[in-house]
Amino acid sequence: PRMVVRLFGGWDFEAADANNRMPAAIGYAKGVPMGGDLSNAPKGKSPTFIAAAMKDPIGANLDRIQIIKGWVDKDGKTQERIYDVAVSGGRTIGADGRCPTPVGSTVDVENATWTNTIGSPELIVVWKDPDFNPAQRAFYYARILEIPTPRWTAYDAKRFGIKPLPGTTMTLQERAYTAPIWYTPQK
Repeated sequence: PRMVVRLFGGWDFEAADANNRMPAAIGYAKGVPMGGDLSNAPKGKSPTFIAAAMKDPIGANLDRIQIIKGWVDKDGKTQERIYDVAVSGGRTIGADGRCPTPVGSTVDVENATWTNTIGSPELIVVWKDPDFNPAQRAFYYARILEIPTPRWTAYDAKRFGIKPLPGTTMTLQERAYTAPIWYTPQK
């Protein structure tokens, strides 16, 4: 089992589309799926994306959905920007597109366990690129983060009854990534 993730891009997704239990139906009707290409931006419009994720049935709850936008700048260097687009636990996203508050942790390192008392089993959102340049090629992909869970080092320490070396990483946040959606300007 693993997280279920959907990402669609288009020009006409609306916030209300995130209230639908069938994001794929809306995604295919109004846009292109991950791996697809958007082109010829309608005048005055920015691309919109519907991103939906559900936790692994036996895994950790979700912390957040991020959209990563990439482009090549005027000097030919690849740039990327991370936007937090959905966060769990009533946290808020700042004007800079990032959530400054961590999700927290329920990990009990000594016993190599955690609880799903934080995070969310499901996140869905419609997001609009606030920095869109219709003349610039870009790509967008989603990254979904789970709440912290014990890392394999914690499981080994518990199983073998050993004390980890100082500085050993004992927790991690699993992630899932989508294929990108490409934007190609009109020629």
